[in-house]
Amino acid sequence: MLLKELSGLTSPLNDQQIGQLQQAVAELSPQQLAWISGYFWGLSQSPTTTAASPSAGAQASPNHTLTIIYASQTGNAKGVAEALHHDAQAAGIPAKLVAADNYKGKQLSKESHVVIVASTNGEGEPPDNAIALHEFLQSKKAPKLDHLHYAVLSLGDSSYEYFCQTGKDFDTFLQKLGAKPMVARLDCDVDYEATASAWREQTLAEVKQHFQASGDAQVVPIRQTAAATSAYTKQSPYEAELLACQRITGRGSDKAVYHLEFDLGDSGIQYQPGDAFGVWYQNDPELADAILARVGLNGDETIEIDGRAISIREALIEHYEITVSNPQQIVALAALTENEALTALTEDKASLRDYANQTQVIDVLSLADVQLHAEQLQSVLRRLTPRLYSIASSQAEVEDEVHLTVGLVAYEQEQGALRQGGASGFLTQRAEAIGSVKVFVEHNDNFKLPDNDDTPIIMIGPGTGIAPFRAFLQEREQREASGDNWLFFGDRTFTDDFLYQVEWQQYLKSGLLTRMDVAFSRDQAEKVYVQHRLLERASEVWQWLSNGAYVYVCGDANRMAKDVHDALIHIAQHQGQLSREDAETFINELRKDKRYQRDVY
Repeated sequence: MLLKELSGLTSPLNDQQIGQLQQAVAELSPQQLAWISGYFWGLSQSPTTTAASPSAGAQASPNHTLTIIYASQTGNAKGVAEALHHDAQAAGIPAKLVAADNYKGKQLSKESHVVIVASTNGEGEPPDNAIALHEFLQSKKAPKLDHLHYAVLSLGDSSYEYFCQTGKDFDTFLQKLGAKPMVARLDCDVDYEATASAWREQTLAEVKQHFQASGDAQVVPIRQTAAATSAYTKQSPYEAELLACQRITGRGSDKAVYHLEFDLGDSGIQYQPGDAFGVWYQNDPELADAILARVGLNGDETIEIDGRAISIREALIEHYEITVSNPQQIVALAALTENEALTALTEDKASLRDYANQTQVIDVLSLADVQLHAEQLQSVLRRLTPRLYSIASSQAEVEDEVHLTVGLVAYEQEQGALRQGGASGFLTQRAEAIGSVKVFVEHNDNFKLPDNDDTPIIMIGPGTGIAPFRAFLQEREQREASGDNWLFFGDRTFTDDFLYQVEWQQYLKSGLLTRMDVAFSRDQAEKVYVQHRLLERASEVWQWLSNGAYVYVCGDANRMAKDVHDALIHIAQHQGQLSREDAETFINELRKDKRYQRDVY
């Protein structure tokens, strides 16, 4: 309408050009229109820019665009991809950002420059939103990509065996198809921000050089329009007041699980069921002092972090991971100290990984038994990263609050010393005294309720994996959703470990919770878990799946999630009269269709 009104004024465009422009922008959002406005303005400021005549070709060369694809499970890869997209726009490089599940693999044959930012899920599996693209690139349908220039950034955790496997896979697939890497693949550990930032800069410099050398794209600075995002992020968290911290396991339980409530105040922070709550925690000062004493430091020694000088003690409390060990750290310590025990550990990757996963930093330093300078200690530590917890509340019900279900990680070391988890110890033992906690919301598009409120859902969440399903049911109650809800919950004992028992009973009584199956492993001689309850209810589960039910799994990735996955395949195979291969394909298709979603850790 606006273009029609403007066409009556004195304009440098003829009627045909106005018509073409109207057609081109008809379906664009205000944000996209603002971007295009800035892009055209940038072109107009360049003395070398000339308008192409209609005879020069109706379509732009594919080299005009850098395509950025993100394969993300919890949001980290998406965040890096968004930063890359923003940097590209600021540099005047035409770029588009797309989620892997919204990208058709055949489109690669029409691209010239692609960047893939990929996280790894579970044991080397692609994120749910990248399954289809991952499979396509291995299939006979994948096109030859001799013309394609690409780059891959991988995110992962070196504590896991298949570190950054999805990114490695994409790199391998693209090279086999003939594509050429613009820069070397970067595999990032959990503290990825600094290395990812440098890689983004290097990659965009290479892209810009490609575009300018080919003459296919006019690279000009673009005026940026600020996107509408929350003021509080991982890099700029909100200080939320901790309102409540209540233990919800009984006195007889050997697990301490807590229900926490935070006040979001007037922050304006919004979240949806399925999202995660990021927590920047402080390490235990007593543990920091013990580490300093172990390596012969008094804590006043000064080191430099992010361009400023602080004491090593402050650094250990607020800036470095001093609970969980990792394989790279042990390798670095072995090289630094030449300790025989540590060196022997590094010779077997599997043993090294197992040892690191079961051992805290102070115990690794005790094994090394060496004095270190402050800079040496700093060099073997990993930067502190926030912990993510599944949100256990619906904002539609609790409004300006957010609830968490946190299990305290605690055990006694062989010599009798008590060890606690960094974040769980902070939240359940020390945060109340501090008063406020630095937090942010991590949106998770791969763990969401169905858009259709009539859709039945099956929720499988043993232990603290129950958290997001409390949010799901609160949300469905507020929305007056008519879809049936089936919950599978498991833990050790009915008496001491039935988390939120009263709430589930109330939901069953009201009819919101259609049915609930529980598995308390220690209440009988033979241990029973949620996967056993699934198999016992195989016929009904299959009926629900046949009626369009969505399946959600939350909790332990190493055992529970695998066993539940196998149980679902078994149900599809026997109830659906399918071969094992076809049953696996069926379950995999559920994941692609987002009818089978997992939040596992």
